Amino acid sequence: MESKKILITGGTGFIGGYLGQELLREGHYLTILTRNPENYIEKQAKNHAYISWSQDIAERMEESDVVINLAGENLFGQRWSDSVKKRIYNSRIETTRKLVEQMRKADRKPELFISASAVGIYGDSGDTVLDEQSETGSDFLADVCEDWEKEALKAEGLGVRVALPRIGIVLEKDGGVVEKMRLPFLFFAGGAIGSGRQYVPWIHMRDLCRAILYPMHFTELSGAYNACSPAPETMSTLSSAMGRVLNRPSLFRVPELALKIALGEAAQPVLGSLRVQPKKLLDSGFSFEFEDLEEALADIL
Repeated sequence: MESKKILITGGTGFIGGYLGQELLREGHYLTILTRNPENYIEKQAKNHAYISWSQDIAERMEESDVVINLAGENLFGQRWSDSVKKRIYNSRIETTRKLVEQMRKADRKPELFISASAVGIYGDSGDTVLDEQSETGSDFLADVCEDWEKEALKAEGLGVRVALPRIGIVLEKDGGVVEKMRLPFLFFAGGAIGSGRQYVPWIHMRDLCRAILYPMHFTELSGAYNACSPAPETMSTLSSAMGRVLNRPSLFRVPELALKIALGEAAQPVLGSLRVQPKKLLDSGFSFEFEDLEEALADIL
């Protein structure tokens, strides 16, 4: 694949950091749009730069082949007060709206807009197997994801192909659910969260980066697609696998009620069940490096 010029938001975050490394490894040129570019002066290089929102974004759009949008307030670790909900919503919807507005102003449009979404769009669905044709949910996170996707899809009216990876629970050692669950295990106090029966739509970070970038390689892929392993497992299976990998027992379950008291509505992404299948990715020929949960955990822990 020939080198592309990529404009990326959220490039300094948990997923964005790994995705940026993968893009550079493939030989692409990155422009990372961030609120505080001055914090990354030492990381500037010939093949990647950091710019602020105060610069001429439309001009940068004209120079870009692909725009990747990963911006969004962290969902985990805090109660969803009204102000937090507003930040969660605006950091996704308003940022996406601004990007599409800048595309509209640009004389030359990017060929592809990859804008993140999340499997939370389906809402808590129990044991029901979900794919891209499944109905969306009605809770706060589902509403956010639905509005997020609608804003991104407006770029189609400008002649830009839009791809919307619905990201699952990401497995990597220095962030996300693994970082949160690992510490109790190290102190012999690890275990399942909630009932343990809820399905976790997990994906290894390496597979996620490949899945997000797949529309660059497979040009027929557009619209929403699930970016998660084809082998979702229950929370009990996840905690047991983590215990085996860390050589620790998995005995101490975190009660659902305790988590709801501590986090309120913000407990939903962990307590809800999402048995999601990446049907569009599989149908388009995408192959996962990690389909076995324990192998994925062993690779990162």
